[in-house]
Amino acid sequence: MKFTISSSALLSVLSATGKVVSSKNTLPILDFFLFDLKNGQLKVTASDLETTLVSTIAVDNVEREGIIAAPVKLMLDSLKEFSEQPLTIEADENTWEISVNWKSGSIKIPGSSGLGYPALPELSDEKTELDMDVDMMICGINKTIFATADDDLRPVMNGVFVNLVPGNVTFVATDAHKLVKYSAEAAQVEATSSFILPKKPAALLRGLLLKEDDAVKVGFDKKNVVFQLKNSTLVCRLIEGVYPNYNAVIPTANPNKVIVDRIELLNAIKRVAVCSNQATNLVELKITNNMIELATKDLDFSYSAYETLSCAYEGQPITIGFKSTYMVDIFSNIDTPSVMIELADSTRAGVFKPIYDEPQSAETLMLLMPMMINA
Repeated sequence: MKFTISSSALLSVLSATGKVVSSKNTLPILDFFLFDLKNGQLKVTASDLETTLVSTIAVDNVEREGIIAAPVKLMLDSLKEFSEQPLTIEADENTWEISVNWKSGSIKIPGSSGLGYPALPELSDEKTELDMDVDMMICGINKTIFATADDDLRPVMNGVFVNLVPGNVTFVATDAHKLVKYSAEAAQVEATSSFILPKKPAALLRGLLLKEDDAVKVGFDKKNVVFQLKNSTLVCRLIEGVYPNYNAVIPTANPNKVIVDRIELLNAIKRVAVCSNQATNLVELKITNNMIELATKDLDFSYSAYETLSCAYEGQPITIGFKSTYMVDIFSNIDTPSVMIELADSTRAGVFKPIYDEPQSAETLMLLMPMMINA
């Protein structure tokens, strides 16, 4: 194998692809990139067995094609030190030594045979295939991924649930304390199906989608999903299991409605949360007469904080408690100036909705379970 390539272009591809690599790989070969040079295109593959990313880049002056495994850390560490310049990369198929040559020097790196690299999983004949809008996928992942859980006992909650019904796509994530549901119109969806995308590949996919313009080809079966992008392919193992019935926990009858400035409330929560109990992070909200009173206290250290905000309120006076860190998560992931909070009573979940100036083709709903307030 021998070819010439731009140092910055190669570093960009390796940096993006290398995010797949785990720090605790079970197979030594997974600490390597797989380089496959064919027809003037270099395919770079990285995998942790659960998730595999294949990126493609055009190269110059191909003298010999071939396949070799290149060590991830050494390749990235060496390429970070180069300014923009052409590099000639040569691999010896007998010794597996990789030479990186430039105008004034060279580096020799021990590689490995690429023949032992894990093959990409194939989708079954019962697969579902469709094209999905890039912006819709970015929004769906952005608005939900923060609410995924890290729960070994309930692995289905450790990912983003994607539910497809004719004309609509819904992204859902929950950790049993907070829940986010994002629904968007999708004319390209013609059949009912669903899958649970794990958190790590969801985060990787979000980064890749930011560079995309065209629709993404998505194919999935019961075990794996494949995202086909312009210059890369992401394949990952799905979380198997039945996702909780999220609609059942969303309260529908909420007579108490608050409209408040999101940034003002977010900053007020951050201020009073400094004096909240370190174990519970409880913030008490008393809502009445178009005012929200926020209060926190820590009796162990005699800390307390109090702040009032104006709001538009319809309903009976209500006092409810929420965990401050969860509230910060909720309000930080809403992108409108104002937000509506719908409440039933102090023991039922609060529903948070962004308020848009114009009608939207997508709908975002966030839910947060309350905490018990000690008198």
